[in-house]
Amino acid sequence: MIFVLVTIMLDMIALGMIAPVFAKLVVQFTGAASSAAAYVGMLNVVWAAMQFICSPLLGMLSDHVGRRPVILISNAATAIDNVIIALAPSIGWLFLGRIISGAATASISVASAYIADVTEPEQRAKAFSLIGTAFGLGFVLGPAIGGVLGNIGPRVPFWAAAVCSLINFLYGFFFVPESLARAHRAPVLDWKRANPFGSLQLVRRHHELYGLTAVRFMDFLSHEVYTTVWVLYCIAVFAWSSREIGFALALVGITSAISSAFLVGPIVARLGERKTLFFGLGAAAVAFIMYGTPYPSFFILAIVVSALGVYTGPALALMSRRVGPSEQGELQGAVACVRGIAMMIGPAIFAVVFATFNGSHALGALRGAPWFLAAAFLFIGLAIALAVTSGKDDIVVEAPAGPTLIAEEP
Repeated sequence: MIFVLVTIMLDMIALGMIAPVFAKLVVQFTGAASSAAAYVGMLNVVWAAMQFICSPLLGMLSDHVGRRPVILISNAATAIDNVIIALAPSIGWLFLGRIISGAATASISVASAYIADVTEPEQRAKAFSLIGTAFGLGFVLGPAIGGVLGNIGPRVPFWAAAVCSLINFLYGFFFVPESLARAHRAPVLDWKRANPFGSLQLVRRHHELYGLTAVRFMDFLSHEVYTTVWVLYCIAVFAWSSREIGFALALVGITSAISSAFLVGPIVARLGERKTLFFGLGAAAVAFIMYGTPYPSFFILAIVVSALGVYTGPALALMSRRVGPSEQGELQGAVACVRGIAMMIGPAIFAVVFATFNGSHALGALRGAPWFLAAAFLFIGLAIALAVTSGKDDIVVEAPAGPTLIAEEP
């Protein structure tokens, strides 16, 4: 458990350190934030495509050879990726780095499988909640460190991230045992099942999942605005430094962690999962509108409001009621597949919108158009949620019976 949590936290620190400066590095090659947007969008699409392809592949590989070697190879690949980007002489090398990073970071699902191996079923909910804590800590520390190092130079955080990943590899190599016993490993690697689209068959079998799957897609699609235009928007509209951008991203992590720890439970207890879903989607949409208002004070306040977007848990809970116990892992695979599709589509959409409204003919208040579009996606998701759920969804019901549970996934 300690290894997995440390691994995830160090991964998030490494990713967080480069978040405030990656777009600035692209700007060095293109010369302007507006022209850099298209490249940032394409780089994010490449990263997402590798996640989409490699997540099921690495998961099945870990079932066959064990979790430890897959995680170790991933840590080593992440270190190599950051060195490549730190030395990159052209944008082409950035694409190579993002390909490696996307494939390596797909091992987060393997880390989750490690936790399932070493915990009892009744303890997994608590164990998986600790993953959120590790994510939060990493996301708070990473951008703050990266923002400070980015003021030294835009390539410095990539060297620091490489060292972080190398430490992670050495820690795992010398101190961490394998979690999956040989008797429990898959005898062969079934390449036909290592297919990112295979898990979507679950949605086709359960038509009642169509609506909530669409809600999750709109959620995932809207949140690609963060990775695509956050840094570019702060540079173009507020002229913030890497340090200011890093601390703003750290505030996102802090508020999200506080919300997860202290708000989700009471809100669900008070409103029920269905109404909490509505409340969270609405709060997140309002936050996006505030992000798009070209005033720094509104932008900071939007970070606090966005922490009220506590709908991911309720949405997954409502979906989980609609399938049997043996299909819960398959459901999570389907949700991950939908997220992968959104991660490939979203960056391209938001990059084009940002470039259109923040180029040489910037249109004042419409410079926040990417944020307004993200809010529109969430309002569409809210409308779908209102249509496909009913009052009975606020009552805990037993999931349909199914065959014997084979494997459980977060």
